[in-house]
Amino acid sequence: MNIPDISNLSIGDTGPPPLPTSPHIPDDIMDATDHYMVKLRNYAQSIPYSIEPNSKMQEMLDFILLRLTQCAEAKDYDPGLLQWDSMLTYWCMLKYPIPKEKRVAIIKIYFHVCTTPGMPNHVVAACSDGLQALCRSKKKLSVEDVRLPWMPIYKILSKDLFLTRRQFEISQTSWYMGYIAENVRRFFHPAAIDEMLSTFLPSMNCTSLNSILASQYYMLTFLPPSHPQSYLPMLFRLWESVNSYMFDDRMLQFLARLAEIHVDATVSDPERIHSIPDDARSEGEERPNWSKEDLETKWKWSGLFSDVGIFSEADWNFIMAKCMASMEIPLADAGSLTTGPNADGQATFEMNRLPKPNWRIPSLARIIVYSMAPDALPSPASNAPTPFFTPLASGASTPLPQQNGGLGDYLSAPLGKGGHLKVKTSLAGCKALDALVKLIASTESFFHPTNSGNWTNDLSAFVKYIVYDFNKRWYEEQQPDCKTPTHRRLTREIRRELVKSLRTVSLLAMFSQDSSTVSNIQSCMKSMSIMEPDLILHPVLERAVPALEALVETHRTTAVIKALGAVAPAMVCRDIYYHGAKHLFPILELLLPGIDLNDPPKTFCTTSFISEIAQYIKFGELAANADTHMGNGIDTAKEPSNDTPVLEIEPFPEGLDAGSDAHLTKAQEDTILRETAGTFADWVAAFLRRVILLFENLPEEGPNGAAGGATEVQLVDAVSGAFSQICVHLSEPLYDMVLGLVFDYATQNVRSNAVRAIHQLVECVANASPAKTLDRFLPFCDRSIRTELEHGASSLRTTSSGSTPLPSDATLHWNLAILRGAMYNDGRVTLKYRDQLISLFKILHEKTFSKRGYSSSGKLLSSTLLTLSHTYPLENKFVNPEEWNSSEFKTNHHKYWGKLYKPEDVKLTWHVPDDDEIDFVLQIFREFVEPILDTLHGLLEPGVVRDEIWRNDFCRHLSFVRNAFAGIPTLTREVIPAEEQNAALASSDILHELPEMIACVEPLSSGFALSNPEDPRHQYITRLHRNFGGFLHNASVSLQQQGEENTVDAVHGLVRSIRTYLLEYGDSRDSYYLQSDRYQSELNIARHYAGQKVWPRALYVRRARLYHAARLRWNSIERRRGPLEDSLIDDVTQWAMWNYRTVRESSQALLESLCNNFDGVRRRCLPALYKALEPGTEDDRMKGALWTLNLSVFAKYASGEPTLATKFVKKLFGCQHNEKSSIQDCVASLSETCLSNFSEPSHVVYQVDNFELATALRSMRELITKEDSAADELVSKCTQQRIERTSAIDEAITTTTEMVLEIANDSRTHWRYSIVAVRCLRALVRRDAPLKGPHIEYLLGRAHDSNASMRYYAQRGIMKVSRYVKLRALAQGPVDLALEQNHNPLRCKVPVEDPSREYSEHLLAEYRVPLDIERARAEPMIRDKLESGWIAFGKTIDAFRMPHATKSTFLPWDAGSDEVISVIRSITTTSSFWEKLSTHYSAENNSDVVLQDNLCFVKSIFQLLDNEPWEALRPTLEDLLANKDKNKQRAAAEFIAGVISGSKHWPTDAQKKFWGWFAPHIKAIFTQKGNDTLPVWASFLEHVFYNKDPRRLQPLVDKIVEEFQTVDFHGESTFDMIQVLYLFRAFYEQLGMKFTPWVDDVLERCWVELKCEHEDVLAYFSEIFAFCGKIMWRPSPSMLTPEILVRECRTVPAVGDVMGIRGIFHEDRVMGLVQQFPVWRKERLPGVRAFQSTYDRIGILVCKWLFQLVHDTNAVSAFDCILPLMPELIRFTEVNDNDELAYRSKLLMVRMCGVIIPRQFINPLLDELFNAIQTFPSWKVRLKILPLVQVFYFRQSFLISDIKVVEMMEVICRCLDDEVVEVREMAATTLSGILRLSPRRSVIALRDRFVRLIKNSKLPTDRKSPTYSAAIRQLHAAILGVCALVDSYPYTIERWMPDLLTNVLAEHTYDPIPISTTVRKCASTFRKTHQDTWHEDSKKFTEDQLAALSTLLSGSSYYA
Repeated sequence: MNIPDISNLSIGDTGPPPLPTSPHIPDDIMDATDHYMVKLRNYAQSIPYSIEPNSKMQEMLDFILLRLTQCAEAKDYDPGLLQWDSMLTYWCMLKYPIPKEKRVAIIKIYFHVCTTPGMPNHVVAACSDGLQALCRSKKKLSVEDVRLPWMPIYKILSKDLFLTRRQFEISQTSWYMGYIAENVRRFFHPAAIDEMLSTFLPSMNCTSLNSILASQYYMLTFLPPSHPQSYLPMLFRLWESVNSYMFDDRMLQFLARLAEIHVDATVSDPERIHSIPDDARSEGEERPNWSKEDLETKWKWSGLFSDVGIFSEADWNFIMAKCMASMEIPLADAGSLTTGPNADGQATFEMNRLPKPNWRIPSLARIIVYSMAPDALPSPASNAPTPFFTPLASGASTPLPQQNGGLGDYLSAPLGKGGHLKVKTSLAGCKALDALVKLIASTESFFHPTNSGNWTNDLSAFVKYIVYDFNKRWYEEQQPDCKTPTHRRLTREIRRELVKSLRTVSLLAMFSQDSSTVSNIQSCMKSMSIMEPDLILHPVLERAVPALEALVETHRTTAVIKALGAVAPAMVCRDIYYHGAKHLFPILELLLPGIDLNDPPKTFCTTSFISEIAQYIKFGELAANADTHMGNGIDTAKEPSNDTPVLEIEPFPEGLDAGSDAHLTKAQEDTILRETAGTFADWVAAFLRRVILLFENLPEEGPNGAAGGATEVQLVDAVSGAFSQICVHLSEPLYDMVLGLVFDYATQNVRSNAVRAIHQLVECVANASPAKTLDRFLPFCDRSIRTELEHGASSLRTTSSGSTPLPSDATLHWNLAILRGAMYNDGRVTLKYRDQLISLFKILHEKTFSKRGYSSSGKLLSSTLLTLSHTYPLENKFVNPEEWNSSEFKTNHHKYWGKLYKPEDVKLTWHVPDDDEIDFVLQIFREFVEPILDTLHGLLEPGVVRDEIWRNDFCRHLSFVRNAFAGIPTLTREVIPAEEQNAALASSDILHELPEMIACVEPLSSGFALSNPEDPRHQYITRLHRNFGGFLHNASVSLQQQGEENTVDAVHGLVRSIRTYLLEYGDSRDSYYLQSDRYQSELNIARHYAGQKVWPRALYVRRARLYHAARLRWNSIERRRGPLEDSLIDDVTQWAMWNYRTVRESSQALLESLCNNFDGVRRRCLPALYKALEPGTEDDRMKGALWTLNLSVFAKYASGEPTLATKFVKKLFGCQHNEKSSIQDCVASLSETCLSNFSEPSHVVYQVDNFELATALRSMRELITKEDSAADELVSKCTQQRIERTSAIDEAITTTTEMVLEIANDSRTHWRYSIVAVRCLRALVRRDAPLKGPHIEYLLGRAHDSNASMRYYAQRGIMKVSRYVKLRALAQGPVDLALEQNHNPLRCKVPVEDPSREYSEHLLAEYRVPLDIERARAEPMIRDKLESGWIAFGKTIDAFRMPHATKSTFLPWDAGSDEVISVIRSITTTSSFWEKLSTHYSAENNSDVVLQDNLCFVKSIFQLLDNEPWEALRPTLEDLLANKDKNKQRAAAEFIAGVISGSKHWPTDAQKKFWGWFAPHIKAIFTQKGNDTLPVWASFLEHVFYNKDPRRLQPLVDKIVEEFQTVDFHGESTFDMIQVLYLFRAFYEQLGMKFTPWVDDVLERCWVELKCEHEDVLAYFSEIFAFCGKIMWRPSPSMLTPEILVRECRTVPAVGDVMGIRGIFHEDRVMGLVQQFPVWRKERLPGVRAFQSTYDRIGILVCKWLFQLVHDTNAVSAFDCILPLMPELIRFTEVNDNDELAYRSKLLMVRMCGVIIPRQFINPLLDELFNAIQTFPSWKVRLKILPLVQVFYFRQSFLISDIKVVEMMEVICRCLDDEVVEVREMAATTLSGILRLSPRRSVIALRDRFVRLIKNSKLPTDRKSPTYSAAIRQLHAAILGVCALVDSYPYTIERWMPDLLTNVLAEHTYDPIPISTTVRKCASTFRKTHQDTWHEDSKKFTEDQLAALSTLLSGSSYYA
């Protein structure tokens, strides 16, 4: 439906329009001084009507809060609390402030509601969103205002996060708790830090990544960030020791938050902890106050500042190394970055249930920006003409090779020893900036489009966030209330150097073909153009001009236009860059060809740029002699700075003439502008011609009025949008010219392909000046339309929307479109044409018979009415109207370009309908619409023939009436009579609720033209509107009875009319949500920096419209639903089930909208929909009903509301009667939708008493009410209502269950429906009420059904039942029920008396000692889980006692479960049950392992009944075990695993009896000879040892260990050994740290067998070594308490290794290997048998072992093993007769580079590599190690000291003199990579050295001369060195480079190979990397140098 989009309505330049008197603003808003009241006043001033006083709205707020509180007191959470929560949300849209004390009270209520155990998730969701909205502003509340307890969230979260093996209901609870914790963490008291740490730290365990990540999540989400000084070092030590990508993500997010908060030194002041009231402690929460003497200072607190920001030097380097890894740049290094993600494979899916951390890229950027400060000596500015110091000439100190030593010594002589400065300097005196520049330099080449990949998006996003955050911080520090200490603030130098360092890469990446990269770079450039416009604008312009003038690749053109759009502020905002404006005109000229129908992307970019520019400037001539004095106090100076003046070494960007901008004064700039402004007229005319040309070439319009496809429609919209912006900002003469051009074109042409386009074109000019436009166009169009109609246009009757318009009608449609466009803005202008328009409407109604004709006429009518009756802003110019009309502005408007306003300075003009306009509207309705409506009534009279003519008349008349009512959504305010209101409440969708508790709104003023129901005009329109509604209902009834095919068009029109009647009201045209999205997107486009306070005026216009829409929205929340509306809703429901699909679909969409706008629709529609599901209904009708029910609004309501679900489920199952497949597909889809809403019923929350919530509610009541007995009475009524509601729900659930059971048990039920029944029955198992016998009986029966899905759901149902039986028996109250907490009578909490490592080891050693059962009964000795004791102990540890010898631990269960237990007992104690079950368990399936569901099902039964079913199962089990088939063995394993798991708490005699039976079978399992059963029994072991104390399974443990100790590793059969090792692996992996007591014996056993000849066995050994190393990792604080750990991480130096990450456990074994390898190497077998050598076998074992270690969470510990073995690993790479060994060792060394290496290992590792390069005889080793050095350097560059880098270069330079050409070339490649990040002095020193060597290298003329090859090598070495220098600066030209290229390299172009090939390769690389910037780079060369360079690049010789 092509309705005019009034969301763009603006300006009416009819001369200054008569401004309506500004509305009265209530005194309590007008006179307020409070910041938030001032904001409200600005809103009030922006709209054209009075708003309510604050006092009245505060009363309304109090009422909402009172109801909210009462609902919470009555525990009426759903629907009561939810409704009033949504009312609060709507109230907040109105922008009235919430007083602080009330905000605090609401926050507390929401918080405690969310943390009440058992609260339904949808209530938690609503309250957590409310909480987030209320807590969002850091200015409104701080921890001084409100404190919240952390423990309630933690309790729920820690209980819900990890599921037990029988839990499968995955809820969102963990996510919500995490979300709440993140939002309210700043309200946790900093005094709680110690208690938090002592709660979170102990559960960490090295073998479980889950436990590490969970503890980390708790710490980083709960710990208050205000005082991190005590715990931050511990977090860093932990981070350094864990290799995990997921760990990194959270850590970086946390550090980013800290870095930002702590630029303010006062935040972390320890004194604050004592001054904040500590009034939010949970029950049982303590406040341990740990000693922090090391943190105390006798000076005044000065913040957390350290070496770099708040980080120490070492920690900073570690962060930067992580930053480098985060860019995920793949080198040619076989994935060295995969070690972290690989280790993350150990985490389970539960960790993904928590809120995801922020993307690491913005976190890294924020850390860097907020760590910047002037904290070091400044080094020379980048690319400065001269450095501040000159390196010593290297020639002076380095003797030439001929004089002393060889060439290698010369090349690797120490670099500039005397040149080292004693003090380290940093760029702009900022260490963080220095690190950033190093990072950017090292990744520079990866920004280039030719080298792009996934990483480019990360890199471009990184630079975007860097400048975004920098700008944010820069402007924050300009504010008077900035808390950052003055000496830590950003400086101009830092800002300038930052832009310089990011400029090159941005200019490279802007040509990327990846759209997200380009948008990142645009954002980056925009921010940089605000920071340093002169550095960014000129390079972009230099690239733009050639790209726009010449024909280059199309994507370069679009890239350049996008870049221009990004730097537009520097051209049009005079206060950003005064010199930029003069570049605008040439650019606009060049952009004209960008409007091109054949190149849509280019056109979109061009129009986007023009729109961006046009909203900031006025298009008009400037008076040549105007006064150049600045008028009106516009401040165009750059922002003030408190920095001292600095000497700018480089005033202009490189490559720019000094005369380009800098020396021009503002007056001269203005003169240039005045001269060029004269071209505005020509440009605007040329632009309009391009637009018209584009319109003329559009494809023909289709039936829907759109020309071409979606792209063409978007093109027309984009071009019109740009043109509209231009029209708004045209000067008077230019506007007249444009209007004339448009008029001439529109009146002299008719184009059927551009009807929609001409409408938009005329709309653009009408928008700017409606009066002039209408005066020009209306007489002409009126004449043309009448003429056309007289000559038969639109006389052919059509009604189908698919009918194509006739060519002969084109002129009529053309003129209608023009007139509609002209009728666009300011209704007052139309008044003088009243009679003419009414007469025109009448003739149009009489004469237009074709669909397009009457539709267009209707739209014209609608547009006219909307223009007259709607409230909308009249203009959106970039300055206020009085400024626009001032003479100063007219002559000097260029000085105002880009002006930004504060909210209070903006003056808006609105169109508000006056009495004349309303009279005109009423006249149209009286004289035109009402007669048509009467005609329509006549068409329904009985006896009227309903043929095609009738249908055409019906559609035609209806179209006019519908459009008329669509044009007056805000003419009259709807009034709801009291009796209708009460009737609507009684039939509300909200069931079982008191009428007082159903939220209602009172109407507020929102600009309705007629709001008084007593006004006769109001009564007339309302009466006519009801008349229209009555007609629609009658027509519906009539057409449904008629039911012929040719009524389809009529029905479509009818459904659209019903939509108009019911929904066109209030904000339907100005949708609040649409306006909100537009406001947000315009805000993002206009934003120059974060936290901006001044904005373009157009944005305030949009904001005012949003506020107006919010008030309209408020009045649309509650709509009148009387008998007439009900009838229409019934009609739509019937149409939703009609025969024609198109009608059904549009009616279903309408129903969905009605459900969202009217209360009671769903409840009303359901009976009719259910009726259509009964047998005998037509298929189409049934299908319509099913698809309607499948809409989420219905499905959620019908299946989620238990009292309605009974009927719904019954009807759903009743659909079996129709066997048609399409209908059954609908049913299947509907049942899936409903099962997702059909959740487990639970009323536990009503039994939970939350005392903190009660306190919060009391304090809220004290704030808002006096003592009021009526209020209390209402609460008790509400409570009673809630109790009745829950009992009604319980009854309904019982009925539903019985009904579903009956259907499920019916033999006629189809299997598909049976599956749905089982799923329903599973969902209906509830924790708060016992189950009925038939329910469980059915589930048990289905557990051995032939259908696999049935078995799956039934078994899970039984597991759920057994969990809940156990829970109800062992829970100690409703909270336990809600959180699913069992209190096992055998579990005890044992206090930890001695938290030492010795005690921890003692506990672990006990696992190997068999239990003394009698003693274990008396004292708790069994520890199934290691819940603490690795990094620290908690206060207690959990341990179990052994059960009684004969008495059951649990039986009998609670009395309520007797029926369930007896049913289970009667069924499962029969052997037939187990036989049937075993048939399915042992059936063939695809699984090689035991299925967890099966064994958990068996466990559930044996846990409930102890050993009662054992004898029934035993015979079946023995049969299965006797059969060696894999499937039978798997079934046996599942049964046995289930029995073992379920027998944990059996009486010990029963357990003995079971083990007595199983012991002989264990032996049989170990002696099976079959590969296929191995995985079965291994998975069996994994399941039975899961979370079990091995002493519970002593016979099994004994057998496994015995087999391992006795197996012969030198035997013939590999299988025997593999079988033992395979099962042994399952055993030790599942035990984890509990395996510790066996470690030494196992390792000894393996070590002895190292020479074993079976490779597979050695592979298992490598896994054992890696595993043992991991579980023997022990942090080493002096005592295992959180306090000591945290303190020692602060006080013990980094080398002290508190985390115990050093891999010293294997130290002796590794040293043994180091000594043995040389011996084994000598014994190596030669040739093809080499792989059988001990050397090779153990070599591969070592590589596998270390490879595994590097990919594990404890990867850091690998280096203690790698370092001593390094020489051997390097030797492995040169083995030429064992490819596997060579490959594995190379891979290991590459992968190790991806782990961030502990500082103490960096130098020794490098020394090993250098040693290998220098001493290994084989050149192949050097060839392999050189690239490894480069990878190592790239990955670890931030951790390598400068001295080591220099040494590295010296070693590589020596390799330039290698005898082998390949090694020399590889050395050059490596050298260039390292030089890129090297100190400049090293580069200069090397340059001099290489040049000197070239000059002294003379090639003998005789090639046979004995010195020839040595001379070639010497010269090649020097040339390679020079090429490496050139290659190391791929995108810049250093000052020394032209000379090197043209005077040194060019002379050797024709030297012998390999010299000439090296020179040419270097030249071609140079050409490739510099072609993009050659226009800049060429300026660095002289004419002679350019000629020489041309020879070098092209080679002029014929033979070259």
